Amino acid sequence: MNSFAKAQALRASKGHRRISALTAYDYPSARLLDEAGIDLLLVGDSLGMVVLGFPDTTHVTLEHMLHHTAAVARAQPRALVLGDMPIHTYNTPAQALASAQALIKAGADAVKLEGGSEHAATIRAITTAGIPVIGHIGMLPQHVIEEGGYHKKGKTPAALQQLLIDAQALTEAGVCAIVMESIIPSSATAITKSVPVPTIGIGCGETTCDGEVAVITDLLGSYPWFVPPFAKPEAQLAPQIIAAARAYHQRVITTKM
Repeated sequence: MNSFAKAQALRASKGHRRISALTAYDYPSARLLDEAGIDLLLVGDSLGMVVLGFPDTTHVTLEHMLHHTAAVARAQPRALVLGDMPIHTYNTPAQALASAQALIKAGADAVKLEGGSEHAATIRAITTAGIPVIGHIGMLPQHVIEEGGYHKKGKTPAALQQLLIDAQALTEAGVCAIVMESIIPSSATAITKSVPVPTIGIGCGETTCDGEVAVITDLLGSYPWFVPPFAKPEAQLAPQIIAAARAYHQRVITTKM
């Protein structure tokens, strides 16, 4: 299935079945997650924190994203590969289109950028060029410094109204889905009902969106130094990795010359 068909299938899932999405940053993870049947693999700029050790996503460059997107794409997954557009790579429609084209050339099926109605023209420039786009509203990690941290969104009627305006603007600009992050459940539900494209939630509650996305290290319990309050680990790999490495260390140092 080509990129356009994958994006069309994702959009058409609205009202029929929920979407499972996980982040993937490398070839083996992409192969394993695809074999598990995951619908969407997000090469997220979250790799800045959980792979590269940065304090937030604002340090991630387009070069970082191209490197990891290419690695995921080499797995040739059935799932849609979604490449994040890092901060300062979509300041203008022309720059955004060039950045999106680079991610598609690296192997992404679609691209994602953060923001609402203020980016409608930018998104339209990308979709008009035939590149599928997924929007991202609510809490925007690339704005964490200016907002002074990570905060829940949609907590007032005015805040919900702005999110509804943003979601409508993104839909009219041609997105095939919208990621919604850290929006209170009642607002997330209202937005999901208001748009014809699927919403994919993270930190919005379990039943408020048309699908869910999670960071793979949160799911696997392999990044124990920070676990978001909404994360629901299905495994705890960190202790197993430490134990395996410790056993290897002991075997090596105790083997007779």
